[in-house]
Amino acid sequence: MARHENVRLRPVEERDLGLLERGVTEPALSEPFEWHGYRDPTVHRRRWEQDRYLGQQDSMLVVTLSDDERAFAGFVVWRAVALSGPVVCYNIGILLLPEHRGQGLGSSAQCLLADHLFSTTLANRVEAGTETENVAEQQALEKAGFQREGLHRGRGYREGRMVDGLTYARLRSDPHP
Repeated sequence: MARHENVRLRPVEERDLGLLERGVTEPALSEPFEWHGYRDPTVHRRRWEQDRYLGQQDSMLVVTLSDDERAFAGFVVWRAVALSGPVVCYNIGILLLPEHRGQGLGSSAQCLLADHLFSTTLANRVEAGTETENVAEQQALEKAGFQREGLHRGRGYREGRMVDGLTYARLRSDPHP
């Protein structure tokens, strides 16, 4: 798969399932913005056995560093957004392990993912959402070539309260960052 600076995306492997399972049982791995409560950790193995996380409507790739492509720095996901006709829009997300945050890996991984979707699908639009308080993610998306499009009041729920969200998007015709 494609490389960008020192970041690589690769398919999920069976040895990655342990870290994915920890992500739904250990809040510290996904705090502060991605923790949504405890979940069934076996869901990851079932999904991997179903389609290796490479589905028609949604998929996942592992983020690694090019000097250690077996390492697990986090993951990126995408899902098709229901529109009329062929899928021309995908919604993406990312989660990096705490020790890999704040180093520019997120913007590189999201740029790589958008490039991958534009080169392998009919996608004309790749979009992402984040909370208004998640300034680091906003900066990462902008660095990856995404443009801020709008505010969504009361879009999410975290830590007992409703939170506002922002939408970012990159079009196939946008200049490459």
